[in-house]
Amino acid sequence: MELLNTVTVQEAKNKIKEEFNEISLKTEKINILDAVGRHVSNSIVASIDVPGFNRSTVDGYAVISKDTFGASESIPSFLKYKGNIEMGAKAEVVLKPGECYYVPTGGMLPIGTDGVVMIEYTETLGNEICIQKPTAPGQNILKKDEDLKNGEVIFKKGHKLRPQDIGMLAGIGIGNIDVYEKVKVSIVSTGDELVSPTEELKPGKIKDMNTYSLSAASVEDGCIVVERAIVKDDRDLLKAKIEECANNSHVVLVSGGSSMGNKDYTKDVINDIGYPGVFIHGISIKPGKPTIIGRINNTAVFGLPGQPVSALVIYKVFVSFLIKEIYYNEKSLNQYVEGEISSNIPSAPGREHYVMVNIKEEKGKTIIEPVYGKSGMLSMMAKARGSVRIDTNAEGLVKGDVVKVSIL
Repeated sequence: MELLNTVTVQEAKNKIKEEFNEISLKTEKINILDAVGRHVSNSIVASIDVPGFNRSTVDGYAVISKDTFGASESIPSFLKYKGNIEMGAKAEVVLKPGECYYVPTGGMLPIGTDGVVMIEYTETLGNEICIQKPTAPGQNILKKDEDLKNGEVIFKKGHKLRPQDIGMLAGIGIGNIDVYEKVKVSIVSTGDELVSPTEELKPGKIKDMNTYSLSAASVEDGCIVVERAIVKDDRDLLKAKIEECANNSHVVLVSGGSSMGNKDYTKDVINDIGYPGVFIHGISIKPGKPTIIGRINNTAVFGLPGQPVSALVIYKVFVSFLIKEIYYNEKSLNQYVEGEISSNIPSAPGREHYVMVNIKEEKGKTIIEPVYGKSGMLSMMAKARGSVRIDTNAEGLVKGDVVKVSIL
């Protein structure tokens, strides 16, 4: 029987990068209203200053700040009221010592203004404004180009656009933007025992879960799922389906058939279809050791374990890495929560071990609790809030150890 020639997690990532680093996605120009969650294909540079003028951040009175020093309710300062600056109008007046102008939030400030007193700290007495609280130089003012400078890089190539980013783009006059095309993913689940969620469940059959969980994970990573299929344990059928998917996808995920059993055809089929074929079969990771990673022309093919938790862990560690960091150029940081592990967790040295956990607050501390179960139990992952990675050479975790939880 052929033995797995395993590589470490980092070695696997290095090989993935080596194989696919030169592959470039196409780009497309879309309206910014459709761009949330998309990745910019070129760095975005501001073409104007934001703001383009000194403006007030509050409703209040534009002043020369030293005219307000020492002002209080009992000993206020009195400034001559010179008029209003209308919203959206250019302030062409020059503020002189002892004077003030009313300015609304966002309004342009008169020349010479270096502070704004909030209207709540003022009273009107005829043609004078009673200032009951001092303001400091620069207080309640947003200066010209303080937010963005003309020529400043706002978003680097690969940035994943968020709602606040869309507002920023609108604020600098960008209505359409170049983004990477969505990565096309096909998902093939293998097994004579699989039936769709709506089919009758007969003895010996199980509902297909991996197609749906992997689809959702792909969509979450900004992909479009172009094919979902269940294929029986038949080599010819599997070869035909993978070949078809490889022709219209950037990534093909094959769930099941990655082990060394009599009906585990995935590796041989990938090698049969095209060059260079499988370049990894076996990774020092738990769960998911028998993972297959290959390439058919420019399409990445992953042979994932059939066990639902194993399949999702491998997706998160390797498939997501390829999609986000290599295809989309996304320089993303994982979201982590730190806390104390609530119990001992043994682990065999020689492979990275991913443990599903929950997070709770207890007496002012963040407590991390393992979620126990076997790799075939998707409910274990559904109940978990995150995962803890145990390093390759570690023998486990000891109760009370501070760990990082990667949020799922």
